[in-house]
Amino acid sequence: MKTILPILAFFLYTPYAKAQVYGCTDPLSLNFNANATENDGSCSYASATVSAVASVDMPDTVSESSGLIIWNDGVYTHNDDTDNNLYRISPDNGEITQTLTVAGTVNQDWEDIAQDETHVYIGDFGNNANGNRTNMHIIKTAKNGLLAGNPVIERINFSYANQTGFTGTGNNNTDFDCEAMVVGTNYIYLFTKQWISRQTSVYRLPKTPGTYTAELLDTFDVKGLVTGAEMMEDKKLVVLCGYSTTLSPFIYLLYGYNSDEFFSGNKRKISVSESFTQIEGIATANGTDYYLSCEHFNQAFINTEQQLFTVNLGSYLEGYLGTQPLASATDDIIMYPNPADHTVRFVIKPNYIGRRFLITDAAGKTMINATFKTEQDSIDISSLAAGIYQVTVAGYSTTLNLVVQ
Repeated sequence: MKTILPILAFFLYTPYAKAQVYGCTDPLSLNFNANATENDGSCSYASATVSAVASVDMPDTVSESSGLIIWNDGVYTHNDDTDNNLYRISPDNGEITQTLTVAGTVNQDWEDIAQDETHVYIGDFGNNANGNRTNMHIIKTAKNGLLAGNPVIERINFSYANQTGFTGTGNNNTDFDCEAMVVGTNYIYLFTKQWISRQTSVYRLPKTPGTYTAELLDTFDVKGLVTGAEMMEDKKLVVLCGYSTTLSPFIYLLYGYNSDEFFSGNKRKISVSESFTQIEGIATANGTDYYLSCEHFNQAFINTEQQLFTVNLGSYLEGYLGTQPLASATDDIIMYPNPADHTVRFVIKPNYIGRRFLITDAAGKTMINATFKTEQDSIDISSLAAGIYQVTVAGYSTTLNLVVQ
């Protein structure tokens, strides 16, 4: 019996193991594998740039806006030192519509703000001056008390598990700075701003007040400085924001990961077109529309005012956040969803921009004659009756079948 059971277990398990196909499962990627059943984090993407659909200047009161949350039907921000207030900002005109004082606190270097259903968390963990702070902590305060003007303050003190030296490093010369934080059901997660390596490390902390050693989970090469984070825990989506050493802002999408292994899934970097902009905070209510804040930057010939931007990432996440779209794919072209009704989207390689494509019916009649304008184009097909159509692209031999519902 001792011999039979392991053998039986082996044969029962083997068919299941063989059924797993690891690969890139994102149809928006360049290396999408339609046969893959398990995402192995290998997806690669064409370069992409997003522009703000709206922007407003904010008053000098929040010239050092450093974090954002959407709460109480409003957008709240804070400054990164001295000031212990939260400010509600109108996305329509940038004006301050409410001020909440976090009484009983001192702002040494507040770098981000996050929330759960009952509490607001403020990260006093900026550490770029010398890299040797020993009093880093997160302020935890109940929302109802904060709104009532009598906040109850709790603190989560921490140090990094892998920081063993505390000799001053000088300004902006440490990998133990932090400006980004998200809060989940059970834990707080910190994403570091690494001035030396240009990577980011994610650390995990309990949500209960106390003193802890932050557990290092993983490190990823973002090739930049991470300054803010947002998470939709139920969707397995984390969005980071930051900028390069030349103040070129970016957004990083992390999605489809396992548990809190944030770098195990899809990792897509999207440039933000606003140049010389020190993006600091990020927040979303629906996963597709995001607010970004930047602080006032004035050095040499660069003078960028503090602003609140709105960007839409629907074309990058719409399929993921909703029902994962089916896709028809070739090596160079992805078309989704398929079947489609009102709109079909194409993701193409850059060398296909400017090429003409035709959508023809079963009789060969041309129904749509258009040209690819960008690497991601949305095409209105609402004029097409239900049926099966063929999509042909100039200079490309493969034909895609489009099913219109």
